[in-house]
Amino acid sequence: MTPPGPSGHPPLKGEGDPRQGIVLSLCGITKHFGPLVANDAISLDISAGEVVALLGENGAGKTTLMNILFGHYVADEGTVEVFGHPLPAGDPRAALDAGVGMVHQHFTLADNLTVLENIVLGTQSPWRLRLDRAGAERRIKKLAADFGLEVDPGATVASLTVGERQRVEILKALYRDARILILDEPTAVLTPIETEALFATLRRMVADGLSVIFISHKLNEVMAISDRVMVLRAGRLSGERRTSETTRQELATLMVGQEIVPPPVEPVPRGPALLTLDRVATPSQGARSGLRDISLSLNGGEITGLAGVSGNGQAALASLISGTDAPASGTIAIADTAAAAWSQAEALAHGVARIPEDRHGTGTIADMSITENAISERYRDPRFSHHGLLDWSAARGFAEEIIAEYDVKCPSPDAPIRLLSGGNMQKLILGRALAPSPKIILASQPTRGLDVGAIAYVHSRLLQARANGAAILLISEDLDEILTLSDRVLVMFKGRLSAPSARGERSIGELGELMAGHGMEEASHAA
Repeated sequence: MTPPGPSGHPPLKGEGDPRQGIVLSLCGITKHFGPLVANDAISLDISAGEVVALLGENGAGKTTLMNILFGHYVADEGTVEVFGHPLPAGDPRAALDAGVGMVHQHFTLADNLTVLENIVLGTQSPWRLRLDRAGAERRIKKLAADFGLEVDPGATVASLTVGERQRVEILKALYRDARILILDEPTAVLTPIETEALFATLRRMVADGLSVIFISHKLNEVMAISDRVMVLRAGRLSGERRTSETTRQELATLMVGQEIVPPPVEPVPRGPALLTLDRVATPSQGARSGLRDISLSLNGGEITGLAGVSGNGQAALASLISGTDAPASGTIAIADTAAAAWSQAEALAHGVARIPEDRHGTGTIADMSITENAISERYRDPRFSHHGLLDWSAARGFAEEIIAEYDVKCPSPDAPIRLLSGGNMQKLILGRALAPSPKIILASQPTRGLDVGAIAYVHSRLLQARANGAAILLISEDLDEILTLSDRVLVMFKGRLSAPSARGERSIGELGELMAGHGMEEASHAA
């Protein structure tokens, strides 16, 4: 039984059990952003103890719909009822008090606070001067034990892994006595093992009567965890299926309106080494590992796939190659020429393009326009800059070229980039990176959080660049992606590289063992 929480909600079980009927009803929800119709008369219901997956392309309106439910947005038309009562529009506190919890795709935690402080923040009256830490810790530990969400209440969030941070986000919602839980792309930053642990937790919560709305692009996960699937396309409800009565192929077709065919991976002759790292080391940063005396060559016409659990040095390698960090020891060479002073400007000058891991934090600047973001890494280019002045007409034209070629759905090139969906933002970053036909491409988590259609599109663009002779480093936590695209595969563990393997030489299981550090005695100085 779920104990009463700080909001005073009654337990889920017992007389008047809400699982006997519908606990959430959205009716005729419509939302416009200028000329863009994000939601068009959408209606859905969910019963207690049910997992409903909300599926759709990037920009289909999933997150907008959930933000209306949670009170972040106000619908232009339509109503929301929770447990039979109307929910006031635009009031997140009302949603929380009604038992609605939301775990966002991008975590909303304070890194400098402890797990306990993050969980209880905002749950007690401002007139109460002292926090009952002992009581809060007891409740957190009980929730953690009940739902398999083990985490140290006294640990600072900055010291936690990505999977542990997600547990904290879920505990935040449960601590507030959430009876309807919205999970927005909950596995986007999780490893396969962490995803399995999350699903085990969800099954426990659902068995206890919690209702879950599961937003995801990953069809295999939707099939594994949901009871029903609601599919949105272009802001409208395009279909509803019981999970047991549908297939991945049918859901993909409902999402995009046509069958998705993955791009073929054709053989391409391996070219010369375009970038070489020789015994490079970098310092660790907090919980993130640095590089430990690694050597690596990236060859033209080849995709080198790098797998590993987050925090094992992949971010350090990405920062090094993109020029945002310099090596503490070792050398970097472009073709056969050693780089004397490595920097981001030097990397750009030598044809290094980057698709960063975090499209919101490091890939874009939220309040700048699409045009400004399109030229943000190349604003000194003579095409856009004359005598120290920006040519905004040329810059806007460049943004329009990317929008057209990469099918970026947006209000206009002058709109703030924060208005774009994750997939459309990623397409803009992809276009910005590939437009100058770079020789070396750093693709870090390039399809994280993207739908099946967008994933196929990104893959096709990377394969096209490979065919044109580019050297590509693909850093991904999606082992299927690594095995599908990579000509050779390496694993990173605690800042070291495994020996490389050719396409198909190692299975997912074998790579998973290396990701856990088993067999890393094979680590090579010449990958």
